[in-house]
Amino acid sequence: MGPLRGLRIIELGGIGPAPFCGMLLADLGADVIMVERAGPSLMVPRKSDISCRGKRSIILDLKSKDGVEAFLQVARTADAVFEGFRPGVAARLGVGPDDCRAANARLVYAHMTGWGQDGPLAQAAGHDINYLALSGALYSMGRAGEPPAPPLNLVADYGGGAMMMALGIVSAILEAKSSGQGQVIDVSMVEGASLLMSLYHSLDHAGLWNRARDGNFLDGCAPFYDTYKTKDGGFISIGALEPQFYAALCAHLALPMDVFAHQHDRARWDEQKAHLTLLFLTRTRDEWAALLEGTETCFAPVLEFWEAAKHPHNAARGAFIDVAGQQQPAPQPRFSRTKADVSGPGPAPGAHSADILRDAGLSQAQIAALISTDHNK
Repeated sequence: MGPLRGLRIIELGGIGPAPFCGMLLADLGADVIMVERAGPSLMVPRKSDISCRGKRSIILDLKSKDGVEAFLQVARTADAVFEGFRPGVAARLGVGPDDCRAANARLVYAHMTGWGQDGPLAQAAGHDINYLALSGALYSMGRAGEPPAPPLNLVADYGGGAMMMALGIVSAILEAKSSGQGQVIDVSMVEGASLLMSLYHSLDHAGLWNRARDGNFLDGCAPFYDTYKTKDGGFISIGALEPQFYAALCAHLALPMDVFAHQHDRARWDEQKAHLTLLFLTRTRDEWAALLEGTETCFAPVLEFWEAAKHPHNAARGAFIDVAGQQQPAPQPRFSRTKADVSGPGPAPGAHSADILRDAGLSQAQIAALISTDHNK
């Protein structure tokens, strides 16, 4: 199933955005092979790790000559390899782009790092919050007078990194189908997050962006685009940006038009927000949902992520699925003919070692030697 059926992609073991990229590709039908090290997981237990769903696993010791040779044999059968190590690590192991493409000229090889493969910070340690900071995106997130607010690790790690790499891999494989030549992809989470900020660069160039945090219509300053606390301690969201939606909000809430007549009169925004803050405290989150959900007010209740599957809209669309008894988000996007699907939960480390090595042309003796050596460390 899935539009990427028939592609084989090797994922060099890692955490966070790299496995998420592999999950996206596996959801869309690619045969994603995780190359893992023996030993316990450093992060989420395998049975709970959604990012491993639909993949196959092989254990190889890439610090050994036999392990590297076996990896390169598997790479000969693949369309792409990707990794999330610091620059130069894969090459020092003997599984970098030059090594892999010497074995398979049409292979696509993707690196994903925070800072990119070169530049003054290339070898520096970092995490999503740092990459987001350097991209300029983090500065504009949060309330006035407070430090910028980290938006989980979704923007740089997953938006600017994993999703950019998935797009790059698929694009390069498509090009290799016609050229017969692979290429190397350099994914920088800083630069990916910067690209996600394109709209705000446009607004700034046009003189339509207030550079002060919490001073614009999309960053929580505007009363008609914000979240509000409700009577029961829950929250709701309002996004009535366009005039017709703002008018609907005023009508449904019976707002006093001496205060709310002019949507973009910033001199009244504090007064408007204070009025809405008190108003939304008069009912519970679900009571507001019963009144406003599905209207032209651009409303939605703020759901905890663990309750999102129960919402009638998400349930009707099958936005969440059950995989081996675990509720998890369904593959995205949706295809009319080549349906994306999940073939099963994440495999036990090394569960497919023998099959993968056999497909790569190794002898039974070689396979037995590798498994007895690599799996028992």
